[in-house]
Amino acid sequence: MLLLRVTSAGGPQAQAPPPQPPTVSMRRACAGVSLSQLDGHNTTHLSSTATGCLELPAVMPAGFQQLGGETLTGTFVLSVFTAVLGSLEFGYNIGVINAPQKIIEADYNATWVHRYGEPIPTGTLTSLWSLSVAIFSFGGMLSSFCVGFISEWLGRRKAMLINNMFAFIGGSLMGLSKLCRSFEMLILGRFIIGVYCGLASALTPMYVGEIAPTSLRGALGTLHQLAIVTGILIAQVLGLESLLGIEDLWPVLLGLAIVPAVFQMALLPFCPESPRFLYIVRCQEHQAKRGLRRLTGRQEVGSMLAEMKEEKRKMDMERKVSILELFRSPLYRQPIIISILLQLSQQLSGVNAIFYYSTSIFMKAGVQSPVYATIGAGVVNCAFTVVSLFLIERMGRRTLHMLGLGGMCICAIIMTTALALLDSVPWMSYISMLSIFGFVAFFEIGPGPIPWFYVAELFSQGPRPAAMAVAGFSNWTANFIIGMCFQYVADLCGPYVFLIFAALLLFFLIFTFFRVPETRGKTFDQIAANFDLHSTAGMMDMDMDMDLDKPSTELDYLGEESIN
Repeated sequence: MLLLRVTSAGGPQAQAPPPQPPTVSMRRACAGVSLSQLDGHNTTHLSSTATGCLELPAVMPAGFQQLGGETLTGTFVLSVFTAVLGSLEFGYNIGVINAPQKIIEADYNATWVHRYGEPIPTGTLTSLWSLSVAIFSFGGMLSSFCVGFISEWLGRRKAMLINNMFAFIGGSLMGLSKLCRSFEMLILGRFIIGVYCGLASALTPMYVGEIAPTSLRGALGTLHQLAIVTGILIAQVLGLESLLGIEDLWPVLLGLAIVPAVFQMALLPFCPESPRFLYIVRCQEHQAKRGLRRLTGRQEVGSMLAEMKEEKRKMDMERKVSILELFRSPLYRQPIIISILLQLSQQLSGVNAIFYYSTSIFMKAGVQSPVYATIGAGVVNCAFTVVSLFLIERMGRRTLHMLGLGGMCICAIIMTTALALLDSVPWMSYISMLSIFGFVAFFEIGPGPIPWFYVAELFSQGPRPAAMAVAGFSNWTANFIIGMCFQYVADLCGPYVFLIFAALLLFFLIFTFFRVPETRGKTFDQIAANFDLHSTAGMMDMDMDMDLDKPSTELDYLGEESIN
């Protein structure tokens, strides 16, 4: 088996006695939201849409935990790479629809003329394009409720494998839509791809999180988010007129969505199923041992299995909560309202309007090369995705979220002013472009990663699956509304459209200041105290399986069940 070893520099040393198994402890994390690097290391965040919860083992072999002697097997590297192909596909389908907008609209018109002998009405064209953009989010919204069931029923690896069928079907429909003179095929393909992305946005971090050693969990969490924003950037680059953004090749641009899916389908059979899933959910000890040996390169995995057994025992002790109970019980009502509004602050901030319609926005701003400006926004998005991971633990969630909301609000106002004065002051086009870049940067600092952190930290393992389902549904629904309505509102309001987002951002900023507590470094007991939830039942739910005397690091407490 291929082993990649990183050893400390220095001369020969005396043989140390075999390390003793580490003390068993239980740590929790929320996949698709954040996979934190524990014990004081920096944290990272994942995608703004969607995700699920899972329990992660705190104990891995000594070779994984010692920074001076990390061991990565070829199987582990292959498994992580294969899984994040789903994140790349997710990001690609977010960004791919933007650059070829005018060309695809022209094709819609040609199809309409071929069928009915007259040009398509402007209102109908606007409706069809808005539906083409927004139906993607509708597919993700529907599939967000299914992640927990599918991942438990099929397993993590098989669920990812079967999910690729949606990507293959959706990509094929989009790629063949021009040949078949059918914009209905393109719209249906976008919907099916959305179903894929709703599942992949949770399945990918779920699988990676369950096989990841603690010391690498933060870096691997970054891979998920970086793959998403990289996918967006790749789609924007390939959409250039010098590449695939032309009349004859735009179907190829959309059809390339099947490429990551094909690679993932080819590689997944060589990747092991999550040992934690096999042992804790399926009670298949032999298969779990075999998977652990492949991933770690160790033959002795008894200590890890013992730790998993303890986690399963504690997991079974905590009562699960229904979605209705989240709203009915005073114990959960305020946290779920905060979770929903934080998700809305992410999607109703207007950032997806930037990515869905940035090319047309830059054109209205008078930018000579709007597609290149859109790519610049994608580069800024990637850069500040990396920057944010260094700030989350240092500045705290609440402070960082308010900083992001405030910065976006200011940028939205500047953007509106620049667009309104563009006719009389030509150099305002540069101000509008810079304000869009700032808008995207502040999003990745705060509203991008922070909302999912809070959902994980406000709920313990029992209510967390239901809370994640509600949060994921809220996120995708708001995304759908923006994709469907923005073009209508933009046509109605003209350059003042971003004042609506500025007002919403100001509202969310005020709400965060008065209602959202800081959760960095706090235990469930301390978080519950902020909501005046001191009932015995509440404390049992919040503190069932954690040491109250130990300050928790970001997402140091994670649940097993994953729901987007």
